[in-house]
Amino acid sequence: MRVVPVYQAEGMVLCHDVTEIIPGKCKERAFKKGHIIKKEDIPRLLTIGKEHIYVWEVNEQKLHENDAAVRLARSVAGPGLQLAEAAEGKVELKAGINGLLKVNTEALERINDIDQLAVATLHSNQMVAVDRKVAGCKIIPLVIATNKLQRIEQICAAYYPVVEVKQLQACRVGVITTGSEVYHGRIKDCFGPVLTEKFQCLGSSVLQQIFVPDDIAMIAEAIHRLLQAGADLIVTTGGMSVDPDDVTPAGIRAAGGRIITYGAPTLPGAMFMLAYFGSVPVLGLPGCVMYHRSTIFDLVVPRLLAGEELTRKDITRLGHGGLCLSCEECRYPECGFGKGR
Repeated sequence: MRVVPVYQAEGMVLCHDVTEIIPGKCKERAFKKGHIIKKEDIPRLLTIGKEHIYVWEVNEQKLHENDAAVRLARSVAGPGLQLAEAAEGKVELKAGINGLLKVNTEALERINDIDQLAVATLHSNQMVAVDRKVAGCKIIPLVIATNKLQRIEQICAAYYPVVEVKQLQACRVGVITTGSEVYHGRIKDCFGPVLTEKFQCLGSSVLQQIFVPDDIAMIAEAIHRLLQAGADLIVTTGGMSVDPDDVTPAGIRAAGGRIITYGAPTLPGAMFMLAYFGSVPVLGLPGCVMYHRSTIFDLVVPRLLAGEELTRKDITRLGHGGLCLSCEECRYPECGFGKGR
């Protein structure tokens, strides 16, 4: 910060607000802190009585907060995002598409470890709609050293993208409804309509629904039928608990899939299975998906539809934040469910 004659201040940045007082009329802010002084501002500053002003000087080694915020935001932003205009050293990132928000938390921590700037985001792995604000990039002082932005750009290049919104694929979903009581028509299937609606909301559709009794061989055969029919994703419903006649996990194993996990640290949703047949995921869905609004389904399926291949580690990480409070009015995803990391 330094004092300069107003005639020499063109292109420099005000360090403070400049107030204009018109006796009997008003007292108002004429120029805001951070304003870049233009040639046409000089006569007004002189009229106000400012022959000398305090400024930050912007040069090759320093950037104005707004210019730096734009540079920061462009480095952080990946596909599926749009940038708002810079204001007061901040640029907001908004979703440019409906999709799955992804945040590289390791990169985010490295960025925020550099002082005089901040990047704040929503939690990763949640669905966001177009125009939803997902991140904000802020420069703390009025000016910042250029070399700090260069360090940010190096980090973002190494981890690219730091923040993105992934578009979901329109998948053909095969549904296998197990349970002798449904197969023989003793009770009406209520799971199928729930899944149809859930997948439609995510841009996918049910290719075929197959009903089978609690029979390991028939469950395995139904999986292969759906694979041959071209299903991109297969879900099984019913028979996922530990009762002797709940044989759906055994049917998935008998079909020859690569088992990732049986059980997930989420409540509701613990009795969950994930397996892969080549690149096709097969899910064993617990009964809670039918009647709870937010479950393991909402934490896992969007990621699969975004093209991710999940590992056991991805599932175990759900434990931190995996407890749903079953609020009377569900606010998911505006809550902590599934947002531990």
